[in-house]
Amino acid sequence: MHTAMDAAKRPRTVLAGPYGHPFHPIAVTVPIGAWTSALVFDVGALFVRPPGFLELGAVWLIGIGIAGALLAALLGLLDFTRLRRGDPAYRVAAVHMVLNVFVLACWAVSFYLRMLGQFNDSRTWTVISDVVLLAILGVSGYLGGMLAYRYGVRVATEAAQRDGFNPALDAPSPDPRGRQS
Repeated sequence: MHTAMDAAKRPRTVLAGPYGHPFHPIAVTVPIGAWTSALVFDVGALFVRPPGFLELGAVWLIGIGIAGALLAALLGLLDFTRLRRGDPAYRVAAVHMVLNVFVLACWAVSFYLRMLGQFNDSRTWTVISDVVLLAILGVSGYLGGMLAYRYGVRVATEAAQRDGFNPALDAPSPDPRGRQS
């Protein structure tokens, strides 16, 4: 196996997760879920009177998302440091990281402004900003998927993956016309 590719499959430290099971992909579910739920609460606040409890819930969810994103970012940075500068995987990971840092910074500003009560008269703006940030996060998630599924970053080698499959079950499938394939 290529040396740089093998290095990208190995964890930097046990904190990044064991070989073949990185912690970064599971950690990203916290901010994605929290921020998506904040959008639901913000949309609900457009239709419910008084909307205060939904607005407060959205603020809490954004805060939870920020905390989760910080953890996910640290774990992702551990994986990023395994990549070799100049490789296509490195460039994709760098864009993935920049988009995520941008989204995290924007959610932090949103959290701060909401805590100050700046969006109380502009609930439509909160929904628009939520949708835009989640769309950018979706693009970043696509790039994260590319890192794992196309480039195999922090994914076990095919030799290790073979342990999950029984070659004895690989019998030829019958041809629908009755002939052996």
